[in-house]
Amino acid sequence: MEFSIVPVTPFQQNCSLLVCEQTRKGAIVDPGGEIDRLLEHAESRCDGIEKILLTHAHLDHASGTAELARRLGVPIEGPHVEDQFWIDLLPQQAAQYGFPPAETFTPDRWFVDEETVTVGETELKVRHCPGHTPGHVVFFEPESKVVIVGDVLFAGSIGRTDFPRGDYDTLIRSIQERLLPMGDEVTFVPGHGPTSTLGEERRTNPFLVDPERYRGMA
Repeated sequence: MEFSIVPVTPFQQNCSLLVCEQTRKGAIVDPGGEIDRLLEHAESRCDGIEKILLTHAHLDHASGTAELARRLGVPIEGPHVEDQFWIDLLPQQAAQYGFPPAETFTPDRWFVDEETVTVGETELKVRHCPGHTPGHVVFFEPESKVVIVGDVLFAGSIGRTDFPRGDYDTLIRSIQERLLPMGDEVTFVPGHGPTSTLGEERRTNPFLVDPERYRGMA
């Protein structure tokens, strides 16, 4: 699997393009906005977008989803159903943060833990990783050793847990039990900022080295 990143929105959210090397079919993950840019990027790198994948439904990750799905005629898959309330809040959140108007939508598929999803002939493993939002999921491709983690984990930090239905202990547990066992050599693509490896974060990320010390700071 190939991946590339297009930072979008004033929040510089990492929208990802996943491309199956066998079929050259692609999926766009977390289209937070700037749809024309995303389509231009995809046109030069794959032979068509099959679907939209969502890690979670915060505004900067999902505000362009309905428009992109309509323009491409493709299904929306993810996140977990527990993020429905965030989808319902998209219009209100867009107005609050000065984003272009955002539409609500109903995903064609909600994910649950340990499902799989395909992009072309590439199979991704889906893990439910709540804590930043209750319905957050990640997408892991074992052969390429790449995982798209949204806002669960960052280089040197973790996702915020002070939003509605966020929870610090749940997020730390998701990282420790559902991300880190994927292997130290796995590269993760976060929702913001640079990529890193799970091993580097396990060794140096202060929130993982001493989670009790940083309780209340994320």
